[in-house]
This record gives sequence, structure tokens and C-alpha cells, in this order.
Amino acid sequence: MQINITTPALLFPAISLLLLAYTNRFLAIATLIRNLNKDYHQSPEKRNLVAQINNLKLRLLLIRNMQIFGVVSFFLCVLSMFMLFSENPLIGNYIFGGSLITLLISLGISIYEIQISTRALNIDLGEMER
Repeated sequence: MQINITTPALLFPAISLLLLAYTNRFLAIATLIRNLNKDYHQSPEKRNLVAQINNLKLRLLLIRNMQIFGVVSFFLCVLSMFMLFSENPLIGNYIFGGSLITLLISLGISIYEIQISTRALNIDLGEMER
């Protein structure tokens, strides 16, 4: 299949919005960590603290990986456009395929992170039930 230079350009808005969403998730996690730190200093005997810390560490790792794969996808998309512009369509097609694969990986990690964040909310709900 042959693609032209406008095909990778179609991903630009989607990838940009995705990276913005990932950044917002990171900022939300950072706020949660700061609040958790403040809560810990006010009442260090909290029982679910270790579970929350482990959950937040995992989520930070996942968000970092989501961002890395999103940025790599964006990079490959631009590189694909460059290859297509410089009349290397075969290389451009393969690089665009790589861009789509890295975007899929990023989205897959995002799904997993959403599941982890749901688990974090259940930890908080469990604490309130006691």
C-alpha cells in the first residue's frame, strides 16, 4: 500500500491530544503523591499507605512508558513524512507502520494504567468502609 505525505499528518492532532492527556494524568498522580505525603506526616499510622505507595509507583512507571511510546510514535510519524517528502516511499511506509505500532503500545499501556487507577480508588474506598 502506498501512502502520501498527508497520511502521517492525520495522526498529528491525535498524538498531540494523547500526549496532553498523558501529561494531565502525570500531573494528577503528582498531586496525589503530594497529598499522600502530607497525609502521612499528619497521621503516619495509616494502614493502607504501603498499598497506595506501591500503586502510585506502578502508575508513575506506566505513565512514563505511555509518554515515551507516544513521543516515539510522534517522532516516527514526522520521520515518515520526511521520508515520503524525500521520495523514499518504501522506507516512509515502514516507518509509518512503526509509528502506528508504538501508538498502539502506548494506548495498551494506557488501558492497563486505567485499571491500576481503579484499583487505587478501591483501596481508598476500602479504607473508608472500615
